[in-house]
Amino acid sequence: MTAPVFVVDELPDGRPEFVLDGPEGRHAVSVKRLRAGEDVVLTDGAGRWARAEVVAAEGRDRLVVRLGETVEEPVETPRITVVQALPKGDRGELAVETMTETGVDAIVPWAAARCITQWKGERGAKALAKWRATAREAGKQSRRVRFPEIAEASTARQVAALLARADFAAVLHEDRDYGSEPLAAAELPVEGEIVLVVGPEGGVSPEELALFEEAGAKAYRLGRSVLRTSTAGTAAAALVLGRTGRWS
Repeated sequence: MTAPVFVVDELPDGRPEFVLDGPEGRHAVSVKRLRAGEDVVLTDGAGRWARAEVVAAEGRDRLVVRLGETVEEPVETPRITVVQALPKGDRGELAVETMTETGVDAIVPWAAARCITQWKGERGAKALAKWRATAREAGKQSRRVRFPEIAEASTARQVAALLARADFAAVLHEDRDYGSEPLAAAELPVEGEIVLVVGPEGGVSPEELALFEEAGAKAYRLGRSVLRTSTAGTAAAALVLGRTGRWS
C-alpha cells in the first residue's frame, strides 16, 4: 500500500527531522496510528513533497519524522479544467471529491442560469470553503501532491473568457438534436489546456450555449445515457485523461 499523505504549510529545507502536529499530526497518530519505521509523504499540496520515515509518535497529535529529499512534482499536460455548475445539496462536494481523485487540475464553480443553488454572501463563502476542503482531503486520500485549484465562482461571461483562452473547449450537452458530437471522437491537444463545461440539472440555456460557442467552444456528449451534473465532470475527465495519455 502506498504511504499516506499529510499536508504541511511548507516543507523545511535542510532539516533532517520534522514534527507533524495540529490536525494532521492528530490524524497521523490517533487515527492512522502510525508507528516508528513506517513511511509517510509530506506535501504542500502545490507540487512539492518529500517522503519521510516515522521516528516516533508523541502523545495524541505529534509525529516526529525523518525527512528525505524534497521533490518538485512536474506539472502534467494537458491541463484539465472543469467548469462545474452549482449542484444542489452536497452533490457539489461529491463532484469535487471524485474529480480530484480522477486527476482534474482545476475546478471552476459556475452560477449557471438554471442553477437552483446560488452562492451569495456568507453562504457562498462557506460553500466555496467546503469545496476547497473537499479537494484537499480527496487529494490526500488519492495520494496526490498537487491538489486541484478551486476558483472563485464565475459568471457565464467569465466562463466564456476562460473558454476563449483554452486549446480545447467543450460544453457537455446531451441533446442529440442540437448537433453535439461524441467527446470520445474529439481531436484533443497533447499540451496546453482543456476546459470542460458541465451544466446544471436543467441543462445549459440556449443563451449560454450561444455565448460559449462564440468563445470557441463546441457541444459534446458522453454517451447514450444522461449523467447527473455531479458525475458528468468526472466521467468526461476520465475519458480525456485516458485519451491524452495522462492515464498511462
